[in-house]
Amino acid sequence: MPEPDKKQQMTPEEAPEKGETNGRSDTLNGKTRDDFDLAAVYVSDAQYNRNIFFETTPEAIRLYLLYNHWVLHIVVYAVIVVDLALAIFEDPAVIPLPIWATTLIELVCLAAFVVRLVHYAKVISRERFWKDPKNICIICVILLSLTDIVIYGSLKATGYTAVRWSRVLRPLLLINITEGRQLRRAFRSIRNALPQILYVFLLFMFSLLMFSLMALKLFGKKGLTTTDGDAYFTSYLEIVFDLYVLVTTANSPDIIMPAYNSSVYFAVFFIIYVLINTYIFMSVFLAVVYNNYKKYLKEEVRQLVRANRHKMARAFGVLQEWKGGEGPVVTQASWNQLVRLVQPDISNAHRELLWSVSDNNNEGCIGKVAFVQLADLLNMTVIVVKSRPHPLQTSLPSLYLSSPSQLVCRMVRHRWFVYAFDFIILVNAVFIGLDEENPLIANAEWAFLALYFLEILLKLYTFEPKAFFSRHEFWNWFDTLIVVSALIATIINSVVKSSGGYTSRQILDIVFILRVLRLIRVVDSIQRFRAIINTLVRIGPTILTFGQLIVVVYYIFAMVGMELFKGKIRFFDAESTDPDREFCGNPLLKNSLFAKYNYCKNNFNDVVSSFILLLELTVVNQWHDILFKA
Repeated sequence: MPEPDKKQQMTPEEAPEKGETNGRSDTLNGKTRDDFDLAAVYVSDAQYNRNIFFETTPEAIRLYLLYNHWVLHIVVYAVIVVDLALAIFEDPAVIPLPIWATTLIELVCLAAFVVRLVHYAKVISRERFWKDPKNICIICVILLSLTDIVIYGSLKATGYTAVRWSRVLRPLLLINITEGRQLRRAFRSIRNALPQILYVFLLFMFSLLMFSLMALKLFGKKGLTTTDGDAYFTSYLEIVFDLYVLVTTANSPDIIMPAYNSSVYFAVFFIIYVLINTYIFMSVFLAVVYNNYKKYLKEEVRQLVRANRHKMARAFGVLQEWKGGEGPVVTQASWNQLVRLVQPDISNAHRELLWSVSDNNNEGCIGKVAFVQLADLLNMTVIVVKSRPHPLQTSLPSLYLSSPSQLVCRMVRHRWFVYAFDFIILVNAVFIGLDEENPLIANAEWAFLALYFLEILLKLYTFEPKAFFSRHEFWNWFDTLIVVSALIATIINSVVKSSGGYTSRQILDIVFILRVLRLIRVVDSIQRFRAIINTLVRIGPTILTFGQLIVVVYYIFAMVGMELFKGKIRFFDAESTDPDREFCGNPLLKNSLFAKYNYCKNNFNDVVSSFILLLELTVVNQWHDILFKA
């Protein structure tokens, strides 16, 4: 999007047509530059799914264009990343920094949010600004953070113990910035689905409590013991917890074995329990979550579509003209000017293609129905394929067009050329798995590299280089990057090794990784694999949204966990002779499986360890042991 006060310039190829004036003119068909700016903002908002009720004055529009500039968006995300990353340097720290340094950085981040908020307040009306919960939340987070900084700094300066309680609020900034609308939609959909999910959860808890009561009556008086010699199923609350863990299968079959060893018939109880609670209830729970989330997400999408159509209708109302008895229309000249404002880097061919789709009757103007499709058309990916002769065909036509040369080109284009190199990749995979110290294997790797390099050269000889390395040809870039990197790394590895001072395997490890990555090339050769990879690429933005959601949840729990449990468990190196190593620095863990299995790194002593611990809990394996011991 252009800068607010920048006039649109046109190249000679973009000469005015059908009454179109150049971009430097203040009026076009009776519409002023301010009209086009306003219409462009409406279209841009619809294109990027923004739903901001900005003021329509020329000054507010210019500020709004600046507010949505991509550079400022990057700055906002960079500030958020820095603000969240402060946990790495704050106590308990991975890399300790002085309090004054982290405090200064946080103050700079908060100042950036204040400036962004003031900028936003200049764009919308005062009434809407103070009624927007996002703005109130950001203001509260900033004020609470400043209060915490003052209290924490004062207590630390006087030697008292202090807690940084405001760190748990930092992810709220990511959620409530205007750029976080996708994340907010995900949270809203989850929030709206919670009531229906709650009913299933309560029914599951009722089943759990009933089975726990039955287990108490079945096994409580049998005198059974666990492998550790503890009483088996004699405490109701412990039974509830153990059976809840069994639903996640984390303690299966350990929790079942004492009863099963006593009598095979007791296994029937656990089989029925697992069938009802693990398979039936969890399946129903998942179905309810999916259906309710999908229902509310559909409603969010419907509201978004209605809002986008409303924006496009307002843009149409700004630029509409009356043409005879056809009613209100937008002319091609106005449409062209609007598209250049919304997407300045659009090519003439692309713009003409979009117009031909909108004006399929070639009338030189379009109505409201065709106009409202503009935002969707601009979001479509258009790949322009330009047919260029090969540079060798231009510079050396007699050589390139000769019979031997054309034979080589036909061979490279043939599918058996692809099959041959796929076979070479598979053979290379076998060699990668063999002993690299064997001279035959080491020399064979040079042969494989030569073959891969020859393949790239043959393709560049056959296909036009610019088309071969176009931005849409991902696999060509991938192949070339991997082969060239492997060749460079292998040469460096050979030179360092021959120098006699080779003590590190880092370069060799890089070589091995690059060799293995070459096997991914097979994916491009199998149509089904390629379709799966392309699908994953297309849903990448959605996955990124839910990745942000997970980061927010993890960050909040990590901050709380660090304040509650930091220093309670310590990790000792294998060479350490400290007697506390046997129980992870906590006497309560003496003779525990937690210490025996060396789980000591599972702690909340810094943000990195906290995130890894939370990930382990998410996977659920041994989560009950970590829960009790950590």
